[in-house]
Amino acid sequence: MKVLEHILRKLDEEKLHMTLVDPDKQDAEKAGELAGKAEELGTDAIMVGGSTGITQKKMDDTILAMKERVKIPVIIFPTSASAISAYADAIYFMSLLNSKSPVFLVRQQMIAAPYIKKMGIEPIPMGYIVIEPGMKVGEIGMAEPVPRDKIDMAVGYSLAAEFFGMKLVYLEAGSGAPEPVSGTMISAVKSEISIPLIVGGGIRNADAAENAIRAGADIVVTGTIVEESEDLEKSLGKIIEAVKS
Repeated sequence: MKVLEHILRKLDEEKLHMTLVDPDKQDAEKAGELAGKAEELGTDAIMVGGSTGITQKKMDDTILAMKERVKIPVIIFPTSASAISAYADAIYFMSLLNSKSPVFLVRQQMIAAPYIKKMGIEPIPMGYIVIEPGMKVGEIGMAEPVPRDKIDMAVGYSLAAEFFGMKLVYLEAGSGAPEPVSGTMISAVKSEISIPLIVGGGIRNADAAENAIRAGADIVVTGTIVEESEDLEKSLGKIIEAVKS
């Protein structure tokens, strides 16, 4: 079964949680351990990526270590066309829709596409939208972050993603954001689109995860908490419970 098909079937039954692991934040062995623990706690997929420092070797080594430990999908959350691993189950083939640069809108994708096809990785088309403050990903991606009070702008970008034929929309506040995407924005976007909505950035606890789900998020992503927590059962575990409840 294709990864996207697997995600959509699970969404028919429940909301999903995905764990983001940055290959630049720890060695491959540690990343594999984190992925294994996240699977034990109930996460539905592992996303692999980060804003800086990602090399082909780090990506390959990290994904191989993860694949030894988990059965859930391992999905590349790409930084650039230069770090794509054939060992992943799928890759988010995404366009940063509010970037000021064509590099992040379509040029990196143009470079990556032939390699993705040759490697046989499943591409999952996704509209990626950076919400204020945007953090490092907004800076690196030369984004014009959607202001938190510009709900209509977030809705417009999300509908554009759907009309372009993308299969997912991702609202991203940025890794380590002081606060997540607002429930008001999530609700407004979800009420207008008919494809699954992913929300990430700034979700540090169960309350924030539950708020995103109640507002309409289909998938919640957490990353920073996974890297910083000394007790994943109490931190990540509680977040996953909140998503699933």
